[in-house]
Amino acid sequence: MIEVANIFKEYGELYRNKHKLPLQHLKVMSAIEDCRTSKLGGHIEVCDKCRHIKISYNSCRNRHCPKCQSLSKERWLEARMKDLMPIQYFHIVFTIPSGLNALALQNKKLLYSILFRASSETLTELSRDHKHLGAEIGFLSLLHTWGQNLMDHPHIHCIVTGGGLSLDSTRWVSCREDFFIHVKVLSRVFRGKFLDYLKKLYYSNKLNFSGQISALGSRQEFKILIDTLYKTEWVVYSKPPFKSPEHVLKYLGNYTHKVAISNSRLTDLKDDKVSFKWRDYKDGNKPKLMTLDAFEFIRRFLLHVLPNGFVKMRHYGILSNRNRKTKLEKCKKLLGVPSENDLKSKVKETWEELLLRISQIDIRICPCCKKGHMIIKETIFPHSGSPPNKKAITA
Repeated sequence: MIEVANIFKEYGELYRNKHKLPLQHLKVMSAIEDCRTSKLGGHIEVCDKCRHIKISYNSCRNRHCPKCQSLSKERWLEARMKDLMPIQYFHIVFTIPSGLNALALQNKKLLYSILFRASSETLTELSRDHKHLGAEIGFLSLLHTWGQNLMDHPHIHCIVTGGGLSLDSTRWVSCREDFFIHVKVLSRVFRGKFLDYLKKLYYSNKLNFSGQISALGSRQEFKILIDTLYKTEWVVYSKPPFKSPEHVLKYLGNYTHKVAISNSRLTDLKDDKVSFKWRDYKDGNKPKLMTLDAFEFIRRFLLHVLPNGFVKMRHYGILSNRNRKTKLEKCKKLLGVPSENDLKSKVKETWEELLLRISQIDIRICPCCKKGHMIIKETIFPHSGSPPNKKAITA
C-alpha cells in the first residue's frame, strides 16, 4: 500500500534540498517519515503460548499525519456523544473567494483566524436576532484548507443546533422545520464581517505581501481587490438537517480529524509520479484519477500545514467550554434529556480496548497461534539505527 510517508521518504530529501522550507514544514515531513518506524521507538511483544515475537513502533501523533488520526477521532467523538440533544442539526459551510487564497497562504494564522471570527459572529448574531430565531445557538466550527485536488481552498464546516436557548434562558426555541437562516443573508453578513476584519489587518500593517501578490502592498491595488470582493457573491451553503443526532456523530467522523489526503486515496507511485483518487465537484462529483509530479504532490500537501498551536476545531455558544456545564445542561433539561450526573460514568478505556470496540480487532491476541496473549517483553528506545533483530531477541 502506498502512503504519504513513502513519497516523503523517496522524494523528501531532494525536495528539501531544492526548496527552502519553513521549520514547521520540515517537522511535519520528518514526523510522517518516521511514524511507526524504529526512529520513534516502540516495544517488543512475545506470545505467552507460542513465543511468537512482534515488534511495534510508536506513532508520531502529528495532526497532519494520515496514520495518526483514527483513535484520536474516536476518543473525540465519544466525548461529544454527551453533547447531543434530540433536535435538528444543520451543516453550514463558509468559503472565502479563490481571489483570497494566495493572501491566506502567506498569512495563514491571521486569515484563518478572521475566517473563524467572521463565520462564528455571523451565526451568533443572526440567530440572536428575533427576525430569524431569537435564541443562543451552539455550533462546532472546523477549518479545512484543501479541495479534493489538494489545492488551497480555505473553508469552515459548521455543525449548528437547529434552535437554541431563549435570550431570557427560560425555554428552548426551535428553528422552522428543515430551515435555519437563508444562505443569502448568511453570505452577505459573513462577507461584510470578513472584509471589515481584513481591512483592519491591512491598515494596521499586519499582512505580508510577496511574490505574486506583492502589488497588494499598494493601497490602490488593495482597494481594487476589496471593491471586487464586495461585488462578489460569497459561497455559503446549508445542507439539509441530519436525520438524527446519531447521524451527526457519524458525519462528524468524516470531517473532524481529516488531513489533506488519506493514504487510502493514493493509488500509484512510479516514474516520479503520484496518482490518487479524487472527486470533481464541478463535474457532478464524479470520481476521477489525478496524477502529479512527486514534487508537485509534496508542494500541495505542505500547503495545508497549519501554524504551530493553531486550533482548527472550535466550539461556540451553548456548546462552548464555558457554557457546557451551564447553558447546555439547561437546554438538555428543557428538552427532557438526562443530565450528565444521571448517566453512569464509563471507566476510561485503554487504546487497545477502544480499538477492539470500534474495529472488533483484539491486538492483544497472538496473530500467529490465535490463542495466546502478546506480552510486552522489552521497550525500544527512539534511535536512528536499524530495527531490532528478531533472532537476537529469541537468543
